[in-house]
Amino acid sequence: MESRIKIAPSILSADFGILRDQVIEAQEGGADYIHIDLMDGQFVSNLTMGPLIVDAVRKSTNLPLDVHMMVLEPSRFVSELVDVGADLLTVHYESAKHIHRTILDVKSLGAKAGIAINPGTSSDVIKELLDQIDVVLVMTVNPGYSGQEFIKSMVPKIKNVRKMLDDSSSEVELEVDGGINVDTVKLVADAGADIIVAGSAVYNHKNTVAQSIKNIRELIF
Repeated sequence: MESRIKIAPSILSADFGILRDQVIEAQEGGADYIHIDLMDGQFVSNLTMGPLIVDAVRKSTNLPLDVHMMVLEPSRFVSELVDVGADLLTVHYESAKHIHRTILDVKSLGAKAGIAINPGTSSDVIKELLDQIDVVLVMTVNPGYSGQEFIKSMVPKIKNVRKMLDDSSSEVELEVDGGINVDTVKLVADAGADIIVAGSAVYNHKNTVAQSIKNIRELIF
């Protein structure tokens, strides 16, 4: 029986010298999405990839591109990101003055919209947004860097969001991102995640990308 949970490798942990190959390896290894982290050096202190990288990844795969926008006032970038091939744009609840307007901007351009919430943000904030979004992303680390340790106290929060979605008969998917590896992935799966983001657990020097994805998938049946 195939696991219902989707795996989204995060290219923040990939080798950018061979990025195209690493994206293709993820697709051939059974990934469901490619997760792309955008950071502007303002909402978080780190500065990473932008629309040019999204465009390059789009040309390398037909998998849906899951773009996680860790940027202030994300509406500034929505149109350009959709133009270069983003399928899902997830913005942080904490990052926009007018979050409803940002969601509408994304949806009006034909992309899916997600809302991310930081570890310190209550899950209650998403209740009024459920009829407008496609994905809720629960962060299990503080955003900004890959390779951080999973915050185990976020597991009850994942369960709470799962219950909220189930109680409302919502079709919104629950995504979890941060510190997920072979030691923590089952906690996330058992808590009710639909989509699991994995960076260094997929892109590492211990296994091939395909083997790493296989190892994760075997743990979440």
